[in-house]
Amino acid sequence: MSSAAEQEARAAEHARHQTRADQRETYDGVPGRPSATAVGRLIGHRSTAVAPRRDRSAAPAAGPAVHPGSPEPLGARPCRGPDGVRGTNFALWAGGAEAVELCLFDEDGRESRCALTELTHEVWHGFVPGVLPGRRYGYRVHGRWDPWTGARWNPAKLLLDPYARAVDGEFALPAEVYGHMRDWPQQHVADTVRDDRDSAPYVPKGVVVGDDAVAGAPDEWTDDRRPKTPWAESVIYELHVRGFTMRHPAVPPELRGTYAGLAHPAAIEHLTRLGVTAVELLPVHQFAHEDHLLRRGLRNYWGYNSIGYFAPHAGYAAGGTRGQQVGEFRRMVRALHTAGIEVILDVVYNHTAEADELGPTLSLRGVDNRGYYRLQQDPRRYADFTGCGNTLHVLQPQVLRLITDSLRYWVTEMGVDGFRFDLASALARAAHGVDMLSPFLAVIAQDPVLRRVKLIAEPWDVGSGGYQVGAFPPLWAEWNDRYRDAVRDFWRGALPDARDLGYRLSGSSDLYERGGRRPYASVNFITAHDGFTLRDLVSYERKHNEANGEGNRDGTPDNRAWNCGAEGETDDPGIRALRRRQLRNLLTTLLLSTGVPMLVAGDELGRTQGGNNNAYCQDNETGWLDWSLLEDPGWRALTELTARLIQLRRAHPVLRRPAFFSGLARPPEGLRDLAWFTPHGTEMTESDWYAPTTALGAYLSGLDLPQRDARGAPVTDDSFLALLHAGPRPLSFTLPGPPWARGYELLLDTSREDQGAPPGSHLAAGAPIQLPERSVLLLRALTATDLRQKTE
Repeated sequence: MSSAAEQEARAAEHARHQTRADQRETYDGVPGRPSATAVGRLIGHRSTAVAPRRDRSAAPAAGPAVHPGSPEPLGARPCRGPDGVRGTNFALWAGGAEAVELCLFDEDGRESRCALTELTHEVWHGFVPGVLPGRRYGYRVHGRWDPWTGARWNPAKLLLDPYARAVDGEFALPAEVYGHMRDWPQQHVADTVRDDRDSAPYVPKGVVVGDDAVAGAPDEWTDDRRPKTPWAESVIYELHVRGFTMRHPAVPPELRGTYAGLAHPAAIEHLTRLGVTAVELLPVHQFAHEDHLLRRGLRNYWGYNSIGYFAPHAGYAAGGTRGQQVGEFRRMVRALHTAGIEVILDVVYNHTAEADELGPTLSLRGVDNRGYYRLQQDPRRYADFTGCGNTLHVLQPQVLRLITDSLRYWVTEMGVDGFRFDLASALARAAHGVDMLSPFLAVIAQDPVLRRVKLIAEPWDVGSGGYQVGAFPPLWAEWNDRYRDAVRDFWRGALPDARDLGYRLSGSSDLYERGGRRPYASVNFITAHDGFTLRDLVSYERKHNEANGEGNRDGTPDNRAWNCGAEGETDDPGIRALRRRQLRNLLTTLLLSTGVPMLVAGDELGRTQGGNNNAYCQDNETGWLDWSLLEDPGWRALTELTARLIQLRRAHPVLRRPAFFSGLARPPEGLRDLAWFTPHGTEMTESDWYAPTTALGAYLSGLDLPQRDARGAPVTDDSFLALLHAGPRPLSFTLPGPPWARGYELLLDTSREDQGAPPGSHLAAGAPIQLPERSVLLLRALTATDLRQKTE
């Protein structure tokens, strides 16, 4: 069809739809909105589709009688009716719908339907006696099919309740799950042709969950039951619930890859041995696998494809999916809290698994497409600031409510301690770009529950103006990718000068000091789930994503990696030793930097993904932790070094400052709280910051720290000198003399393979030392009193 003919046909089709819309009945004076008496006529009625309708083979059974019930709360909540009979109240916001059917499923999968005839403030609701916890359900929502205006109601599609607290079954994606004719011959208009095949056999169902499965003792999640680790003392450990224990030999096989597996003492013992204070869990909201992955025999492993914001992902449950996953998740949180570890969830409120106009109809699209998603000027198309096909319309009150209700639920009823928001800039978008005064950020800031938990932004999205590192308001911490890039570049020898590195090591005051933010606004990381593992960062320079089935086109080509002389695994002992030294350098730099360090699970073990820097679909040994690495003395030593660095950080407040350095000289000796030194032992000048360098020293004074103890007394600490050298040859470095120190004690030297015990070497102040190539030295500054004690 020619372009002109295609446009003419599209215009004619739009006109036909508009004529039908204009000819619809008007109820109660509102076009398209039925009165309660008209609902009976609408149930079973479908708007005319472009293609002939295919009737179902068997009519569903009539459901039980429905009482009026209540519009609050949204979702399915077991309760007692006015006559004391037990049942469940169902409430669904569906703003533009013409009618809503509640679909109940028995143990054999047979469906019965109940019309929800009560409508209060755009919420359809009803109380159904006899429906108890464990019952499966979904919705069918009636309305216009007019994609040209963004209307995509299709009652042939069973919809997941957006407020479902548990989900039973997995999402498969046959053609029946799509609201449009996926196999329509003219693919350019396929999304405009409605598919009336029933999707119920192919989609999971929501599960009614009793409050006893959610709420425990009245004081279960009160503050005194939470670790409440201050931001400045936090060390975050990003992990995948499934991947962390799938290969753990001490976790029982039936528990591996589950919430119960993560709660197992063997799994928690590793976390406590490391000393991390929080786990950041990759998405645990119910998610779906993309069709293109299923067709290649793969699955979405990371989970950034949410479809149920209240439901723990059923695939991680060991004890059943008829609501049991809720209690299992809570027990996991309780076990981690008992070990002093906070739980932070990586949450994906920027888009859903329904993708663009060619995606499946699973939940929100069928409830009210225009109410939940941001549409383009052509309402047939979706605004996409996420790269995933759609963007939730956070400017809509009902979407804001969905997100904040979900967040509060996970805090107050599931016990979590904070959230990392995927592509947070998409949530901060107002009508004309990213706005730090947007409704989403304003609602979070005033919410009495949410403003008290840890909030971490991934401060970018894929839209214009989406890169917002340093721009989020107080209360928020941010993933600091500028830290990642500067540290990677320094250790691979590609940093042109020391300016950026100095800012990143000292808390990134250039990004976060304005607006009253603190150093802990910077979540420092060198690796994350997305990208190379730490071992791969020093073993590969190019991505090797062939196993993803996308021709190695996926994943970023900008890795800022150095393979130390060979691409991939090698038997060369010199290269292998250098790679392990580089790993020690990177981990030491991260854990000595001011800000909040974030480790990725397995980096301390030397985990590799074989050079795959986008293992989002590798639910296999590529993506899982290999615990057998601990049998190798070299990787075991790396784990011990990581634990020792975290313990050092915990023991010394100067390494986890809650306020930025001032750089000012303080009496009585005129020491700065932070001073930078050249290899000549002199303080760096402005010109030194602009000159190429492979080495610098950072002196951190422990005198007069900006902390006070519980009684208000000043906190003091030891002072330290950290020497970083990324060059390929040893370097003479003169240690700063008085008044900085009378001598130094060597605490750590990354050129050494074994860091199990402090070297304890005494070095003279003002004297040169031989700084090993590609190494970090950490020295404790000795005072005159320290030296006297050593000689006594």
